Amino acid sequence: MSDVAEKQYDLIDVVHAQLEANDENAVRLQLAELHPNEIANLLESLPPDARKRLWALVELDEQGDVLAYLHDEARAGIIEEMPQDELVVAAESMEVADLADVMGELPEDVTEAILSTLEKDHRERLEAVLSFDEGVAGRLMNPDVLSVRKDVTLAVVLRYLRRRTTLPAHTDTLMVISEDGDYLGKLSLADVVTGRPDATVEEAMHAQADWVYGNTDERDVAALFERRDLISVAVVDSAYKLLGRITIDDIVDVIRAQTDEAFMKRAGLDKDEDLFAPVLPSAKRRAVWLGINLVTVFLAAWVIGRFEEALDKIVALAVLMPIVASMGGIAGSQTLTLTIRGLALGQIGSSNLRWLAYKEIAVGVLNGLSWAVVVAVVTVAWFQEWGIGAVIAAAMLVNLLAAAASGVVIPVVLHRLGIDPALSGAVILTTVTDVVGFLSFLGLASLFLL
Repeated sequence: MSDVAEKQYDLIDVVHAQLEANDENAVRLQLAELHPNEIANLLESLPPDARKRLWALVELDEQGDVLAYLHDEARAGIIEEMPQDELVVAAESMEVADLADVMGELPEDVTEAILSTLEKDHRERLEAVLSFDEGVAGRLMNPDVLSVRKDVTLAVVLRYLRRRTTLPAHTDTLMVISEDGDYLGKLSLADVVTGRPDATVEEAMHAQADWVYGNTDERDVAALFERRDLISVAVVDSAYKLLGRITIDDIVDVIRAQTDEAFMKRAGLDKDEDLFAPVLPSAKRRAVWLGINLVTVFLAAWVIGRFEEALDKIVALAVLMPIVASMGGIAGSQTLTLTIRGLALGQIGSSNLRWLAYKEIAVGVLNGLSWAVVVAVVTVAWFQEWGIGAVIAAAMLVNLLAAAASGVVIPVVLHRLGIDPALSGAVILTTVTDVVGFLSFLGLASLFLL
């Protein structure tokens, strides 16, 4: 475990103990030393009653920043308990993109109250972000962006910057626009500081700088940042008018959300599920996938039931049967994981899909042959039956081949059908490897050993 993780665990225990002891001053001192993201993580790490008490100790002027870092379900629970006046104060202190993310969870009367209290410029920027659907660049962007014209000198730009008391967070470049507001490129702050004072912005700017449309999918934006090692990118509309910018901190949040989503979906869970959510809602959500899994288990059990005679006569088959299914399941999950990752990164297309399938099948053949020999030798030594050793070796080879092919085909087919392979791919794959494993092993045993 890393030092950071150990400190987090220690912090949870310390704060929980302080809350139990009603030592509010000690808790406030702890919170004063933490970043809003750390406070959000601490809140999500506490049971509901302790979470409510801790939230009451968070400074009012910091609550907006903390809300922005909370996962949806935990945030919704806290918002539900907050008085309207506190919600309005918290909202006023939030960045535009963060506030847009939270607005959908607020009651309508609170939303109206917030909009009525915001300054005109802030309200207009918020409405610009809210005009985009969730999950696209426009919803991620910050409209608060510094822009300059191409015909001014770097000396003028430097004087303009010095007159400002602050710069927008994570400002690494200035956006260059035309008189009509068209996006032309970027001017880095480094070039402003080190360039010739009499040089024009047009001479110093990067005209080929990257940009994205407001309706570009956030996953594509994250991929662009990764490929180009970007710190920020301009957001434009269909007429190339500058709308705002997206910075690396926004993309880190997107990548984290994507990772959480993929991890949770493989277990049939929502990415924003609260670890300490009430029992009944949690049970309802998980019951769906337990039911789906039960159907697949009954299918595998039905296949086993078709070979009851073989199992009655050769008890060793019942002992060895799980080995075939388990090896196929592990091999298939390896291929499935790689394929889902390739789809997510845009690395798999129609031109290379066949090569990938051949490669994974070849891997399945090599591993199947290698481990089939090992399992056959162990089986013969255990049960003193060459026939059983040969059957389990053949069944394992068949199942690993099926697992390799399924690990590629299943996620690709689901992806083309518009179904998230991370959500249902593992369930389908497990069913395939179980059924093929049991069918091949027990079927071969029935043919050659009875």
